[in-house]
Amino acid sequence: MERGEILAVYLLCWCCSVCVVTAIQRADMFPYGNLSGDASLEVGDDVTSPVLSLPKPLYFYNDPVSQLYVATNGIISTQELLMEKQYVDDGFPTDFPVVAPFLADIDTSDEKGQRGQIYYRVTEIPSVLNKVAQEVHRGFPDAKFTPTHAVVATWENVAAYEERTTGRSNKVNTFQAVIGYDETDSYVLFLYPQDGLNFFGTRPKESYNVEIELPARVGFSRGEIVYMFFNRKQGPHYSVTSDEQSVKNLYQVGNTGIPGVWLFHTGNRYSFDNIVPASTGGLLATPPGEYGISLDTTTPEYDEYPDNGFDHDNQEEEDDYPLTGGDPEFHPAPAGSDFSESPQPGSPDTPSSPSEDSARQVSYGSEDVPLTSEPRYSFEPAGRQYAPLNPQENVPAGGAQQPQEQQPQVPLEVVDVYPPHRNEPPLSPGGHVVSVDEDDVDFETGVIQYTTENKETCARFQQQCSQNAFCSDYATGFCCHCKPGFYGNGHHCLPEGAPQRVSGKMSGTLTVGSTPVDLNNIDLHAYIVVGDGRAYTAISEVPEPLGWALMPVAPIGELFGWLFALELPNSQAGFKITGAEFTRRAEVIFYPSNQRLSIIQTGRGLDEHNHLTVDTEVNGNVPFIPPGAEVTMDPFKETYQYYPSVVTSTSVREFSVVSAERGSESFSFQLKQNITYRDCRHDNRAAAVETLQITMERAFVVYVKEERILRYAITNKISPVGVEPVGPELVNPCYAGNHDCDTTAQCIPLEGQAFNCQCATGYRGDGRNCYDIDECAEGLGTCGAHSQCVNLPGSHRCQCQSGYEFGFDGRTCVDVDECSSSPCHINARCINGLGSFQCQCQLGFYGDGFYCFQQEGQTSRPKSQCEQHRDSLQSGVEHGGRPSLGAFIPQCDSDGRYRPLQCHGSTGHCWCVDRRGQERAGTRTPPGTAPTDCDRPERPKTPCEHHRDSIQTTSPEGYPIIGAYVPQCDANGQYSPLQCHGSIGHCWCVDSSGQERPGTRTLPGTTPKDCDKPDERERPKTFCEHHRDSVQTTSPEGHPIPGVFVPQCDTNGAYRSQQCHSSSGHCWCVDSNGQERPGTRTPPGTAPKDCDKPDEPERPKTHCEHHKDRAQSSPEAYPGAFVPQCDTNGQYIQLQCHGSTGHCWCVDNRGQERAGTRTPPGATPTDCDKPDVRPKTDCEQRRDSVRTTSPGVFVPQCDANGQYTSQQCHSSSGHCWCVDSSGQERPGTRTPPGAQPKDCDKPDEPQRPKTQCEHHRDNILNSSPDGYPVVGVFVPQCDADGQYMSQQCHGSTGQCWCVDRRGQERAGTRTPAGVARVDCDRPVPVAPTQRPESVCERWRASLIEHYGGKPEPQQYVPQCEPDGQFSPVQCYGETTYCWCVDQDGREVPGTRSHDVVKPACLPSVAPPTVRPLPRPDVTPPTNTDVTLLYAQGQKIGALPLNGTRLDASRSKTLLTLHGSIVVGLSYDCKENQVYWTDLSARTINRASMESGAEPEILINTNLVSPEGLAVDVKRRLMFWVDSNPDVIETANLDGSGRRTLFDADLVNPRAIIVVSSTGTLYWTDWNREAPKIESSSVDGQNRRVVVSDGIGLPNALTYDSSSGQICWADAGTKRLECIFPDGSGRKVIHATLNYPFSMVYYRNHFYYTDWRRDGVIAVSKDSSQFTDEYLPDQRSHLYGIAIATSHCLSGSH
Repeated sequence: MERGEILAVYLLCWCCSVCVVTAIQRADMFPYGNLSGDASLEVGDDVTSPVLSLPKPLYFYNDPVSQLYVATNGIISTQELLMEKQYVDDGFPTDFPVVAPFLADIDTSDEKGQRGQIYYRVTEIPSVLNKVAQEVHRGFPDAKFTPTHAVVATWENVAAYEERTTGRSNKVNTFQAVIGYDETDSYVLFLYPQDGLNFFGTRPKESYNVEIELPARVGFSRGEIVYMFFNRKQGPHYSVTSDEQSVKNLYQVGNTGIPGVWLFHTGNRYSFDNIVPASTGGLLATPPGEYGISLDTTTPEYDEYPDNGFDHDNQEEEDDYPLTGGDPEFHPAPAGSDFSESPQPGSPDTPSSPSEDSARQVSYGSEDVPLTSEPRYSFEPAGRQYAPLNPQENVPAGGAQQPQEQQPQVPLEVVDVYPPHRNEPPLSPGGHVVSVDEDDVDFETGVIQYTTENKETCARFQQQCSQNAFCSDYATGFCCHCKPGFYGNGHHCLPEGAPQRVSGKMSGTLTVGSTPVDLNNIDLHAYIVVGDGRAYTAISEVPEPLGWALMPVAPIGELFGWLFALELPNSQAGFKITGAEFTRRAEVIFYPSNQRLSIIQTGRGLDEHNHLTVDTEVNGNVPFIPPGAEVTMDPFKETYQYYPSVVTSTSVREFSVVSAERGSESFSFQLKQNITYRDCRHDNRAAAVETLQITMERAFVVYVKEERILRYAITNKISPVGVEPVGPELVNPCYAGNHDCDTTAQCIPLEGQAFNCQCATGYRGDGRNCYDIDECAEGLGTCGAHSQCVNLPGSHRCQCQSGYEFGFDGRTCVDVDECSSSPCHINARCINGLGSFQCQCQLGFYGDGFYCFQQEGQTSRPKSQCEQHRDSLQSGVEHGGRPSLGAFIPQCDSDGRYRPLQCHGSTGHCWCVDRRGQERAGTRTPPGTAPTDCDRPERPKTPCEHHRDSIQTTSPEGYPIIGAYVPQCDANGQYSPLQCHGSIGHCWCVDSSGQERPGTRTLPGTTPKDCDKPDERERPKTFCEHHRDSVQTTSPEGHPIPGVFVPQCDTNGAYRSQQCHSSSGHCWCVDSNGQERPGTRTPPGTAPKDCDKPDEPERPKTHCEHHKDRAQSSPEAYPGAFVPQCDTNGQYIQLQCHGSTGHCWCVDNRGQERAGTRTPPGATPTDCDKPDVRPKTDCEQRRDSVRTTSPGVFVPQCDANGQYTSQQCHSSSGHCWCVDSSGQERPGTRTPPGAQPKDCDKPDEPQRPKTQCEHHRDNILNSSPDGYPVVGVFVPQCDADGQYMSQQCHGSTGQCWCVDRRGQERAGTRTPAGVARVDCDRPVPVAPTQRPESVCERWRASLIEHYGGKPEPQQYVPQCEPDGQFSPVQCYGETTYCWCVDQDGREVPGTRSHDVVKPACLPSVAPPTVRPLPRPDVTPPTNTDVTLLYAQGQKIGALPLNGTRLDASRSKTLLTLHGSIVVGLSYDCKENQVYWTDLSARTINRASMESGAEPEILINTNLVSPEGLAVDVKRRLMFWVDSNPDVIETANLDGSGRRTLFDADLVNPRAIIVVSSTGTLYWTDWNREAPKIESSSVDGQNRRVVVSDGIGLPNALTYDSSSGQICWADAGTKRLECIFPDGSGRKVIHATLNYPFSMVYYRNHFYYTDWRRDGVIAVSKDSSQFTDEYLPDQRSHLYGIAIATSHCLSGSH
């Protein structure tokens, strides 16, 4: 039989023998139950196991875990679980770490014990570990994994939670999770047996009688992670399911090739981004059946198809996909089929099919279990095969399937196989075809081989990764990751902490003024000290006019600052993202000249020295800068936005130019840039936009005309957006960049100011002095056969020996087939050998093979290659017949071979060559030195020689850097014992490794130490010496930076008592710690202090002197600011005068102005020795407080007695009006500029109050800070009676519309400019439910139109409520950059936030009223001693306590307040009254807790945003905060006696409490820049900060009367903490709250309102656990909470 016929017969048999895929059976699960040593979980609805301690920690993601908890609801967690209400009905991911094989509301509580059991254990049994290892190696063939422990958790026959009132269903589920782990990795198996899943979701407990069901969640979540010390954000997560159909698929398919078996890589000790699923095989999966499955093979994996709602029972036979006939090879799949994972012939990774040897029957499972005990899989009749469903997806032109996220897999269709028909068409797009070639069949074994050519794997493409990276396979491809100790993007990795060099060329055409200048590949070099973010850039050969003009263009060098910036926590420098291959495009627009410059910088990779290669092209125009000018640039911050494969930023910079011709001038430019790079997305990293902030702290630019070199020096730090630098005393030196680590060392931050210095990868030393490790000399290189190791700073590289080149993998040296290039003579034969080749003349020809000739009677030897080379040079053949003077002439021996030693007659250099005349590396010697012995084997370079040579070639130009230290080596290459620095003259002794011997350094001009003498016991370096030496080596070249202060130490290493700055000339005295002694600094040219004299007792600075210094030196000081005058004793001079305004006044001994003593300029000053006449009036106080503010602000006018003049005028706007005795404007008296002012001495005529229209109009007319309207704002028009005119028009846009009597636009009446207006006197029919667009909605529509209909994720679009009002929280698109707004959409100052936790903004407009309206009277709960009162929008709810438990059954509405937003709550236990603040009505109210009582308004004026409220039951006072004017006020309980306690140093005050027993107030301020908790006495004295560190959004505040501590709940840090009033004893009660808003304390429990749960949650102080929860039926935010008792509690506040 022909071979092709055999193949056809075999294929036919094979096609008819494919069996049905079925899930694993229960017997195939890992052993479980009591007999297997499992513990059983208690039955119940919400049960968590006791802690399961692990013998050794496992790594989940990259976090070590030492204990686990198993829960009823189908999850395993690394921390003790919350109450199930807080996660079981929420979406995925969870807030806490979780492994979720089936997260749903499961209930095992049943009296008869028939609702299932849950088992769990940790085990080391070999059979279990072997079974785990088999599955891991099946799914991850390259994994080096040998499990040491396994955790097995099994849910057997468990049921869903069901209401007791409904009939119980009989649906139960069985599933299993197995966690296997070793010292570095963890893997998780999910197993779902046949018929194991019978329900696929559960009904929420809080569904409110709505028939809904939540599908089970399956996957992994790392939980929330902490960043910036106290903030939190959602960590990485991975979901296996997304809907009910994907849950159903769990037991029908799998990612291991076995239906029902799912495998995931879940953690690694060193680096782990997110969960990696197994990716075994392709579409066809053969389960264990009659023939079993070999344990040493893998089965192909299913492809992924979306759910098409396929019904197996109703599928008709016409949908079958017949095979094509005729050819034994199947036709390829048509275009459009999604078979990215389809098997293809010839893959080396292809698993074999099951063996036909029935004696090897082994089911899925472990080889340690007897085969006879294994279950059998049913075998389907022959003639069945699998075909996938038609995906029915739209395929783009060209047939290329768009990449998709991994979707759950669905079962494959089983179709009958019929005899092939000759004329049938190809398979439809959904059909799957496997191409089998005759060569792919092994006729000895009958095994068909598969491949997956279209998937890139590490096995085939690992050479694309750096030699310092490892490769990881993922479901859709592979990614490279740098090894520990290196950083980069995996394709390019550099040693951590080592300085980095950049080299490249710069070209382009630039026009300076009107003069074009061409740049033709001039050199650009950069040097970056990664440890502190300093980047130095030098561009050489820059012509003079252009050199000056390019000084402001620091963005050329800023690229390197971004790539290698100093990283603050939770950030990463650019090189970790881009690697060494990228393209940066930037546009610079100069102002005011509008000249444009284009910059394109292309990263070309790393060269053989590990230096980054970047080419720069610049084109455009730059402004002219006078020669000799200096350019200074201010520090700036720039926000970079990160997208997949691109980074963008836009910023505006300012710079100053100082020149002799023009003086100082200020300019600016705008920079827009994007950086594109190759991104690896196979590892499932989140693609959300991320922002980071570059802070450029220092910039220095200079053009050196003599050298024609342009230099930029910048210092960059990178951090999350919004991270503000704090004082240097608070920043760890690693982040500040002021540490003393070596430039080739990493700074490792520790607690507080402590840090360690660790030499960078590839360097050795103590961290403060590091030197390069010669991996080649020490045998640490990774070079293979036929390669040579070449040392590099911090690393090494491998280069192939002569005759070899790198193979396909880029790392292995393979022989070069020189014969392929035909190097021999045409009459010669080429013979290739390992690393070389030979040329032999053919028979009858003579010569050396490179030249062969035929000659009769030839007796002389033909010329050799050397002789031909020599003769051609001597005769001038290569130079047109003229010998080249000074050219090298090779020397040949008597046999015509190259002499081993060659010397250049003109230069005197000598070197060794091989037999082909090629120079041997490292053998060249300069003239006057002994030539190398070319017959002696070459020794490798020593560390000293490598050290010396690396430094001699470190300058951009390739010669030694001036001033750099070059080590001296002896004839044997060892370090000379005595080393001297040629530039600074210092000498010292070193050991054999070149390390300085302590105490041997001598200064220039002193006798060096005798280094041959043994070391005497030397003292270690002193602090002064460390200080001095660290400063002297801080420049890239290794010598002091000009202008930097270098401390002077005496011979004992102590600080000299007198220190002088060599650059500035200042001198001062210091103490033994080097700290300056106050008052000893002298300027240059004056006699220095005698520092040996003891300090005279010096008085401390007085309050006046401190005040004066602040006014003169503060960064906020402005020209014309008042500077106080002090006498010789530092006391305030009684008469103070303002030098700019001319005003004078008297002050007391504290510098406070004495009322009534201020005189205007030109007037006689008050006699300050006379006693005070009278205190300042209200008018004078208001006038004087306003006078120091910005121009254009209204300043009230007072008469001689300090009273308000009856007529007031605004000097800027020209408006005038009359006021009463308190300075309040009298209605109707305001006149515009140019009009006759009112006669304010005439009594008021009876006048109607202002209408709504007039109020609306006047508010807008006075809306700007200067008192006149903002340009372009709509101003409503009112008629003579003050009513809205029926037709309104916008003066700027020209649009007109009709309004009703309330000024609301009538729908459908708006007309654009230039179009005939609607007749507004004719009624327009409007649908009853229709309302006009609100301001928010119109603005939103306008911006969306402006963005072209598709706003970008980071662009701002107003967010509106359903009723059209502005949402209280506004954000930039999908970012976390959010802020609060008022009802008009205006930003509330101080609320901007960059955290993942949005600011706690409150609405200011009540939601629409729902009718019928309930009566606004009190309905208190009955028979309750203790009740929690909570505010929820338009009502106050009452929740009784039963002991400390929340009695939800008796909860009720205490008071309904339609149109209100109740925020702050407080209770007066003496009068049984509840007090509250109303944000919508802007009032403070109270009501008695008696049935039928009605509310009473206490305060309704001058309130803007009243929030927190506190009642002092002892003093009968109330206190509240107003967060818009940022004040704290107090009044009597009836509203009288109102006064302001604090109106300064407040930004966003929120909660306030009063401790009556001590008379102390406490309040929170959630200022996003500097949140704090403060306190004072109830009369406003002794104000101080209690807590300011480690808080983020302190919403809630309460008093623990049992311990005397103040406790707060923080929505930013998510912690509940307590502290004593003196700041001691701080303690975390609970660390994982959701979003607390308000809180009270009662009987060792905290009760707080939660915005995420929209309920009241109880936390036990003793156990730190959640104990109870109450969720009102109406789901909306809860605000304030108070506790009402039948009698006053001890310590009531």
